[in-house]
Amino acid sequence: MRPSVELQNTRLLHILLHVVAGLFVFAGMASISLTRTSGSGVWNAFAVWIACALAGAVLLNRYLPAHDRLLFPLAMLLSGWGLVVIYRLAPPFAERQAFWLVISVGALLVVALAPHILSWLRIYRYVVLALALLLLLATIVFGRNPSGFAFAPRLWLSLGAFYFQPSEIMKIILVAFMASYLGEQSAAIRADAHDGARTRSLSPRLVGPMLLMWLLSLVILVWQRDLGAATLLFVVFLLLLYLASGDLRILLGGALLIIIAALAAYHLFDVVRLRVDIWLNPWPEADGRAYQIVQSLMAFGAGGIFGAGVGLGSPGYIPVAHSDFVFAALAEEWGLLGVICVLSCFAVLALRGLKIGLAHSGRAFHKLLATGLTMMLFVQALMIMAGVLKLLPLTGVTLPFVSYGGSSLLVCFTMIGLLLRLSTMDTPTRRAGGR
Repeated sequence: MRPSVELQNTRLLHILLHVVAGLFVFAGMASISLTRTSGSGVWNAFAVWIACALAGAVLLNRYLPAHDRLLFPLAMLLSGWGLVVIYRLAPPFAERQAFWLVISVGALLVVALAPHILSWLRIYRYVVLALALLLLLATIVFGRNPSGFAFAPRLWLSLGAFYFQPSEIMKIILVAFMASYLGEQSAAIRADAHDGARTRSLSPRLVGPMLLMWLLSLVILVWQRDLGAATLLFVVFLLLLYLASGDLRILLGGALLIIIAALAAYHLFDVVRLRVDIWLNPWPEADGRAYQIVQSLMAFGAGGIFGAGVGLGSPGYIPVAHSDFVFAALAEEWGLLGVICVLSCFAVLALRGLKIGLAHSGRAFHKLLATGLTMMLFVQALMIMAGVLKLLPLTGVTLPFVSYGGSSLLVCFTMIGLLLRLSTMDTPTRRAGGR
């Protein structure tokens, strides 16, 4: 009887979390509708969010009853919060985001309910990697920028009126490839690390993958000027390689490579030099090149503890606030309490994802895949939140689930779908506990 009682309790928790998320998003949408002459678009976006939340909850409960009950409600809460902020700042973009939300939740359900998706990622890793490299090459050759500016980075491929960023798709592909490769080589890698610790030398089996990923990150940085994607991919890969080997020298060597690449990029690329300069001292150019980051800091200060209130602040002074600086806009109108809530949501997502990885301690691929996907989401969130607070140079990545961006939203929900799939698998820990 106990398993059925536990299952019933977790279902009730799942429903309660969705109700709380729904009430929160409803309150935000209602506040915006009161500040606008026409609020029909707000309620259309809310209706889309409700439909996605209900469809996801019902299908996951029916076909994946043992899944982690926190991941999907947290993802929906953050995406709903993002819809509120985007509609507050740029209503036309909120309508597009709502459209992408439908596609993203559909992708989550397809991935979570596909019984062989993890096996396909592991077995066909080289095919998937080849597709990722072809996408990267296509972006370098045919890349476009929706803004149309001549000198803007061309990070998008277009399909008619739709644009998507291949670098977002590469996040999942490269994490899956690295998890498959390192999982297959984990025993040999740990043996090499142990032998290397005695001889004080690093094995080519450890150095080779690190150098290859470093070179791939440089390619992304040089040809696409995509500092965020290059940094994110290399940092997450370092964490996976350290997890697979247990050798601290991997982190130290990787940090050295990052410093070398950063110094070279600072002297070679104007966009990197600009971001470092305004990070070190933005105030002399507060009305020029550093205008965006200065306005972001002022938004945090104006928000105070409780915020100015939804629709009552002035986040529109921040250029492109609905994308790169959505965290600053959120901080101004929700205040420190809102910032803490967002941080808490990402912290809980990270803890649940790492718990799923720990449950697969006897399966290297599944453990590394769960950890890599979790770190990809969490590190990306930390990078952009630290960037808009001037704790790190701006990298141009989006805040997962919250920022405007169809490609980002689709990939983030797909990652959650894979984590949901991993959370339902029969693990050695569960078997040992009799569940």
